[in-house]
Amino acid sequence: MTGRVLTGVRFGVVIGLVVMCLTACEIGVYDRPAITDGAGTTEPVSVPSSAPTASEPSSAPGATVPPPTVPSATPEPTVPATTTGVLGQTYALVWHDEFDGTGVLDPARWTYQTGAGGWGNQELQYYTGGANATVAGGVLTITARREAVGGAAYTSARVVTEGLAAWRYGVVEVRAKVPRGVGTWPAIWMMPAGAVYGQWPLSGEIDIMEHVGFDQDTIVAAVHTGAYNGMAGTQKTASVVVPGASDDFHTYGLEWAPDRITVSVDGQPYFTYDKPPGATTQEWPFDQDFYLIMNVAVGGTWGGAHGVDDSAFPAGLVVDYVRVYRTAGG
Repeated sequence: MTGRVLTGVRFGVVIGLVVMCLTACEIGVYDRPAITDGAGTTEPVSVPSSAPTASEPSSAPGATVPPPTVPSATPEPTVPATTTGVLGQTYALVWHDEFDGTGVLDPARWTYQTGAGGWGNQELQYYTGGANATVAGGVLTITARREAVGGAAYTSARVVTEGLAAWRYGVVEVRAKVPRGVGTWPAIWMMPAGAVYGQWPLSGEIDIMEHVGFDQDTIVAAVHTGAYNGMAGTQKTASVVVPGASDDFHTYGLEWAPDRITVSVDGQPYFTYDKPPGATTQEWPFDQDFYLIMNVAVGGTWGGAHGVDDSAFPAGLVVDYVRVYRTAGG
């Protein structure tokens, strides 16, 4: 009787110990991290207590910790450091604006010519100090609007590098889309920084691109001097038809050498003015620094020759970039 009781007690103790051991083992497994099998199913995994956690480096001899993966940034567009002129000359980049910011123009590169008064051409717009020139989406947009300001019926902008940057000789490239609409008159052009030989037209003018809305897709280039100018109707000029000038970007280029001016569209020259033999400043005032101008006029003696269609507004000149290149030491 006593022997059976003791045996039963011992048996019960053994059974209890076995149950406790199994329970401890179960707790040891399921209290540890779980991983998925790659198909979304979660399975338990037994991790030795000495294994490193995800946030701790391994202490195993010779073990290396891979660097964290960092997403690569979108590369910025590369601006060509050089360009080749239409005659094969190589030029180096000295100034540019890609209009990658947002809001207003960079005041270190651009300023504004403001006001109304016709601007010598009976134009109808008032040029504002920045309200009509905005930078967004990688482009500059100069917008002409039908709104009354300062005694004028329209507003627009005339942005210039005057007082900030001017150049003598080299290449200027402007990639742009011109506005559409009768009465619009966008222009990309250059004027002398110091008017060394006197007021217009004595010190010259270089027109890289002009377009009037009543002659859609016709792009015009010209130079004005004391001897040859628009006032007398003797300016040196040429034009080219550029299909889709208001729908697509085109590159308007100037190559300016000490004895020749060449204007092109998309690398194709269509206007050349050579320095005449024995030229004086009356024929060739182009040996001084010039600054750049971009604007949209409304109406005027040429732009408004066929009237102004108010339904065309707002109308904008959209500029992708401006780049200036010069020869070494030029």
